[in-house]
Amino acid sequence: MSAEGDMDVEVEMESLSKLKEEEGEVGYGFEDQVPTETFTGITGELLPTLPELEQEALPQAEMVEFNNKPDSLFFNDGKRRIDFMLVYEDEDKKEFEKRHAFQRRKRRRQYFEADLIMRGLELEASRSVLDDKLVFVKVHMPWDLLCTYAEVLHIKLPIQPNDLEHRSSPFTCLTKFFQPNKDIIQPEMEYFTAPFEKSRLESFYIKDHDQFFTPATRSRMAYYILSRAYYEVRGNMKKFGINKLLDRGVYKAAYPLHDCRFNVKSTDAQCPNERYQLYKEWAHPKNFYKMQPLDLIRKYYGEKIGIYFAWLGFYTYMLAVAAIIGLGCFIYGYQTQHTSTWSKEVCDPMIGGNIVMCPQCDRECTYWRLNSTCDSSQKLCIFDNFGTLVFAVFMSIWVTLFLEFWKRYQAQLEYEWDTVEFLEQEEQPRPEYEAKCFHERINPITKVSYTGIKLNLFVLLIIASVVGIIVYRLAVFFTFSSNLRKELKELKELEPLKEYVTPQMATSVTASIISFVVIMILNIIYEKVAIWITDFELPRTRTEYENSLTLKMFFFQFVNYYSSCFYIAFFKGKVVGYPGKPVYWLGRYRNEECDPGGCLIELTTQLTVIMGGKAIWNNIQEVLFPWVKNLVSRYCKNVRTEKVIPRWEQDFQLQAFGTLGLFYEYLEMVIQFGFVTLFVASFPLAPLLAFLNNVLEIRVDAWKTTTQFRRVVPEKAQDIGAWQPILQGMAILAVATNAMIIAFTSDMIPRLVYYWSFSVFPYGDHASHTMEGYINSSLSVFDIRNFSKDSMPLTTPYWYRDFRYPPGHLWEYQHNIYYWHVIAAKLAFIIVVEHVVYLTKFILSYVIPDVPLAVKEQIKREKYLTQVVLHEANLKLVSDCLKPYASKLMEHDEEGSELGLDF
Repeated sequence: MSAEGDMDVEVEMESLSKLKEEEGEVGYGFEDQVPTETFTGITGELLPTLPELEQEALPQAEMVEFNNKPDSLFFNDGKRRIDFMLVYEDEDKKEFEKRHAFQRRKRRRQYFEADLIMRGLELEASRSVLDDKLVFVKVHMPWDLLCTYAEVLHIKLPIQPNDLEHRSSPFTCLTKFFQPNKDIIQPEMEYFTAPFEKSRLESFYIKDHDQFFTPATRSRMAYYILSRAYYEVRGNMKKFGINKLLDRGVYKAAYPLHDCRFNVKSTDAQCPNERYQLYKEWAHPKNFYKMQPLDLIRKYYGEKIGIYFAWLGFYTYMLAVAAIIGLGCFIYGYQTQHTSTWSKEVCDPMIGGNIVMCPQCDRECTYWRLNSTCDSSQKLCIFDNFGTLVFAVFMSIWVTLFLEFWKRYQAQLEYEWDTVEFLEQEEQPRPEYEAKCFHERINPITKVSYTGIKLNLFVLLIIASVVGIIVYRLAVFFTFSSNLRKELKELKELEPLKEYVTPQMATSVTASIISFVVIMILNIIYEKVAIWITDFELPRTRTEYENSLTLKMFFFQFVNYYSSCFYIAFFKGKVVGYPGKPVYWLGRYRNEECDPGGCLIELTTQLTVIMGGKAIWNNIQEVLFPWVKNLVSRYCKNVRTEKVIPRWEQDFQLQAFGTLGLFYEYLEMVIQFGFVTLFVASFPLAPLLAFLNNVLEIRVDAWKTTTQFRRVVPEKAQDIGAWQPILQGMAILAVATNAMIIAFTSDMIPRLVYYWSFSVFPYGDHASHTMEGYINSSLSVFDIRNFSKDSMPLTTPYWYRDFRYPPGHLWEYQHNIYYWHVIAAKLAFIIVVEHVVYLTKFILSYVIPDVPLAVKEQIKREKYLTQVVLHEANLKLVSDCLKPYASKLMEHDEEGSELGLDF
């Protein structure tokens, strides 16, 4: 079977079963031109093979001249609305030697357009004003065809205005200032809706046939037909779909029209100017503080775009609360950094200045004094304090509230946007699925899909990259430790930096930058791999396809983005041995040790570099690239002209949005959500940075969607898809990661153990609980005579960071009682925090209902009205069917009366 979309004749599309019944009701108007035995119209039962029909027998789009109305959204007659545009390059305008190679494309296009016409679409073609080779084909769906496909796709349409009392929010007075200007964007009227049926047309709320189906709905139905129209049939092989023709260059573009220019109102009286309204009140940067006009976004771009911006806006509002608390936590740490007792001891020349520390690498590294880390210890106090612990617990609760309140808001949008029963009723199979799905490719030996093997191979690639970064860190730290201080001393102008540029800091910053660059490169590879594997699996519907791709892509990105952070948080400095017996990577590189204050500051550095770099790169990608491409298209391709350019040609100069454009927007935000929740215990400013980025992100996405891209093909969407369970999984994981960061990465638990147990009798000499002497108790003594030959420094007791017995003790260099107290306290902390937080999350999830009470009432009211409408329609149908029999019975009764018969 062909990989180009071939399909067995016997395989029929289930979604078109009702169309077969309606076929006789739709007037095509070409029965005289095309023999019915070779061209059957809607179902395409027996399209002609290439030799069977002469080109003259095919119905073609009428070629007309542009009528010099640049803002018109209609055919030249001014009555038929343009529902979709197709663009191709005329092969007859090419040179003869090239023209022959493109004849196959021309034949495919002719058959495709003929099939569209036989399905009931109306076509009109016009040549380009700027390039005579380009031809624009306008597609229009007549009323009867709209009604037919509205029933096939189960589209819900108004039956009557919403008569339930609207409950105003108590915060209306506060939010009034942030609402869009009602003079520009008027509130949408609410209706009760029901799935459309042609037989019950009079039951629906129809003011105007031209306005009953919105332009977005019309475009969606037109695209549905375009995705299933045939362009070639050879024996049992059928090839169909506009996407295949776009891939093969038969058409250069296919898109619905914007209704006007984004910054100028249309002169056409029939144009609603919705694009202009969206730009003025939503996409313009000056409106960054305003709420989004979600109803108009959904009406213009469809539910799928609307639900994304609704989620992004809701996420940003919730981040505002977390950002305020996180900023308060940061300010608290900043104000108290100089009052920390243990930090003072590190900086004290009489304490930290007299403690000589063992080298942190072999041979080339030398001894160093503890007070050389004074600055990093003070900076660590900003993030490693009790406020951070409180904030980590708060964020665990915050993420639960965010997800629960989003479910409620999403349920409200599902009802208002008529997507409650979307998955069960509306979604049709993907054309690729209909063409290819005959069997599943399974390994005949293992009976396992090949997908798992491919995933494992690329996960190994990610792990290899992480190991490479670790080896880099080890090698660079060795170099910096031996040379950095010397170079700073030799360069007098850099002398002030020697207190700040430590080997640990230099290694951390450079490794973070390299890690970010590697992440960006691997992202390109993983994107191609995830799409290839998902295409191989052949999901049935568009939603299933995107969900499958989402899981694979997120899995790759999760390992790619977070692996370095997990390494620093949970592995670095945990298995290092002690100076006389260090642990080596790959038998060569000595394992990294943390700064005496812990690895928390390095984790903060890693998060700052990745989050900041990712935000900057994404904004460059989203703003600069489309703008430059459109600039090149307009000014480098001789587009500067004084000619009147029609609406469809103006849109053709814009960039195509792409089938996965929205997918990358979700992925960007979900990765950010992971940084905000998984590692927030080490970086309380993460929610603030995310909030500021998202305020900009909303307007950047709105700006590029409205001004730089062609209008997106409207699609239905019930929710945010597979991203919802991913967010829930990350919320659960965040509780564990933050508890473990505080327990194992932060130095908080050892300090608490010292304060409550080892500062007083029987382990300490102080009369009351205190932090004095903590630094000395957190260090162990090492006899330099016990250095191994390989690790002994070249320069001639000496301390290292660990909890071990000193030399000469019965249990020399083994872990002491303090170590086991600390381990017990860490495990107890993780267990208690996780159970308390998970219990709180469970209670909140149970208490907060997923669907608001008002929405439940509206759903019940709508179902009741739908039943009433259907009941009345059925009664009328029965009454209409019985009328002929009733009239005959009356006539018979009258004849009997005249004869004197009593019936």
